[in-house]
Amino acid sequence: MSTAGTDRNYTALARTIKVWGRELGFQAVGIAEADLGSAEAGLAHWLAAGFHGEMDYMARHGMKRARPAELHPGTIRVISVRMNYRPEAAESWSVIRAPEKAYIARYATGRDYHKLVRSRLAQLARRIEREIGAFGHRVYTDSAPVLEVELAARSGLGWRGKHTLLLARDAGSYFFLGEIYTDLPLPADAPVRNHCGSCRKCLDICPTGAIVAPYRVDARRCISYLTIELKGSIPRELRPLIGNRVYGCDDCQLACPWNRYAGMSGEPDFRVRHGLDDVQLAELFAWNESGFRERMAGSAILRIGYERWSRNLAVGLGNAPSSAAVVAALRSRADDPSALVREHVAWALQRHGI
Repeated sequence: MSTAGTDRNYTALARTIKVWGRELGFQAVGIAEADLGSAEAGLAHWLAAGFHGEMDYMARHGMKRARPAELHPGTIRVISVRMNYRPEAAESWSVIRAPEKAYIARYATGRDYHKLVRSRLAQLARRIEREIGAFGHRVYTDSAPVLEVELAARSGLGWRGKHTLLLARDAGSYFFLGEIYTDLPLPADAPVRNHCGSCRKCLDICPTGAIVAPYRVDARRCISYLTIELKGSIPRELRPLIGNRVYGCDDCQLACPWNRYAGMSGEPDFRVRHGLDDVQLAELFAWNESGFRERMAGSAILRIGYERWSRNLAVGLGNAPSSAAVVAALRSRADDPSALVREHVAWALQRHGI
């Protein structure tokens, strides 16, 4: 077959892949070249600054994150996808501004997205294989050293916002990303223009000042890192700034003007479970470990475990207005078997003058 014919075939295949992707529930599909050499300097500087905190795997993987062919040999293109996750949940600001309630990042109020997105990507890969035969590929969903936002931006799915998340004009940032690394010489899509302009709402609203500069986040101050990735004690000076955010944080997304265009997800897996979009801190703190495991089965929250979950709730209760219910909840676990939980409960009780 001639080179021209091959080019036309891969162009047609790329169009077909995008159609299949939308049929599988992805709102957008794009294709990027796998050369991320220009992103290496930024990644190296971020790591050198220590902004990754205790996420040692970030430093351990080093530049592999920016070298797709090192992660999966033979990769020359990356098929990037995005899937909306915004659930029909309680209005977010009303929960954040009710300090006796627990705020959970909206992506985590339903089932864990990893299995669903990965399964759909695998289905897309199988469709390609049925069409053209065996080809080199590997599927990723936040599960390996992948520069997801960089690849998605290069594939035309959106642009990197100043909060470092991907933004799309028609969807804001309430979506998950996934990738298929492949050896197929598919035509790459053109990136889209950045539309953040002079806006800095995401920087100004960050409760802990974690967005230290446009496009630069110090994870060590980020509430998502503190409540999910950090395994030990939350720094005392940051605890009051966390408020009632007990798993992740959406403030930078809530402040972003582009999220007025974010649509609701139609995926049943992303529907709110166990009332996690509007629930009292004291109610969650009363769960025992077996209850936590039972209710959080299939949830991304299960990953942090009962101890860190309890730690986070203790901080939230320490920041809540003093009431008999709040103090009683904290006192009930003042002698918790976990030293980590006991420490945060003691801090919270001290905040209430006890």
